[in-house]
Amino acid sequence: MGDGRDWYDWHLPYADAGSPLARRLLLVRRHIAGWLDERPDGPLSVVSVCAGQGHDLLGVLAARPADARRVRARLIEYDPRNVAAARAGAAAERLDGVTVVRADAGDPASYAGVVPADLVLLAGVLGNVSDADARETIGALPELCAPGATVIWTRTRRAPDLTPAIRTWLADAGFAERAFHAPQDVLFSVGVHRLLARPRPLTRTARLFRFAT
Repeated sequence: MGDGRDWYDWHLPYADAGSPLARRLLLVRRHIAGWLDERPDGPLSVVSVCAGQGHDLLGVLAARPADARRVRARLIEYDPRNVAAARAGAAAERLDGVTVVRADAGDPASYAGVVPADLVLLAGVLGNVSDADARETIGALPELCAPGATVIWTRTRRAPDLTPAIRTWLADAGFAERAFHAPQDVLFSVGVHRLLARPRPLTRTARLFRFAT
């Protein structure tokens, strides 16, 4: 998978608080925390697509132990070094409800047993697949989502900017936009959408996406 990029070293800019990647992480974490605040009771399920080292979800749960105890999450990641890092991070914070699996997130079989999820994280996915695969993945999201589920996604606005189309595709798939961040001084964007349509059972067998080469 991938375009030859080292997906482990890709995480290095997180250490620079002023980097676009670190700033994007703060926004994603803020919306994960906000989602938890909106659903203060009962168990919750999360699936993170191409989770990398899991900095977004793990960072929030580590700071919220009461929520961590009621969240069951699956982080799906292909790079074995990132899988090891995410597992170590979850273990260090005693996040027993988090499972990190090495699997191909483009394969619908990777989601068996964890969907429908209350939160789907699509950070770093839609900017690394073809436009057609991005549209296909968005169209399949209702098969990954529980009723009223939230999807948090990211995408670069580098020309040609696909974010207007992504927002339209999400609306067509039955999602309502809750937030969209497009800072003027950087190219990243962060979107938050909630499913209003009826979810669909996971029956898909065709691939969701392949990382662009």
